[in-house]
Amino acid sequence: NPFAGVGEVLQSRYLLGIAAFVVLLASVTTFLYFEQARLVELHFPDRTDQTRVFGTLDFIVQSLALLSQLFLTGRIVQRLGIVVLLTAVPVVMTLGFLWLALAPTFAVFAVVMVMRRAGEYALARPGREMLFTVVPPEAKYKAKQAVDSFFVRMGDVASAGVVFAGERLAMAIPVFASVNVALTVAWIGVVVLLNHTLRRQAAETQSEHL
Repeated sequence: NPFAGVGEVLQSRYLLGIAAFVVLLASVTTFLYFEQARLVELHFPDRTDQTRVFGTLDFIVQSLALLSQLFLTGRIVQRLGIVVLLTAVPVVMTLGFLWLALAPTFAVFAVVMVMRRAGEYALARPGREMLFTVVPPEAKYKAKQAVDSFFVRMGDVASAGVVFAGERLAMAIPVFASVNVALTVAWIGVVVLLNHTLRRQAAETQSEHL
């Protein structure tokens, strides 16, 4: 049953928290991709220049993600814990969107986009995978499939609807940036709650094995 995982998620507060984490991440990501396409087309009307810009951004993102995975991700988890790994991206994004609201330029947007993508690959995704370590195996694989597909698409669709509505209402970049600041603050709150539940479930699991 392809919807079995959705049922598993809806029956667990912890899994709902992971789903909320993914929905917020997907929402912010979709907004940035729409804005990236618009700004690149506006500033670089030539297709060759657009390809060059996208290639440069991808190269920077992949390089930062690789270096971070090699030298930072494991050290952050060992010394500071998973909560820092998971909150790093939304905290950086909150600051980035505030910056974008004050200075809505392509250069600022490019920095925010690079930090978001590199942070997701190097920090948010590994941290999200670690959240499933305290979930029973059968529930974990059903729920993980639902989280990685159904709930990610839910975030995409919701944020795309907001973008299209904003275009019809002629919302400026600072307004969109402010909306995303609210999303990233909620994202941080979800991480804090997830970390609390993760610690509690890990302690319960450990006590059961003693």
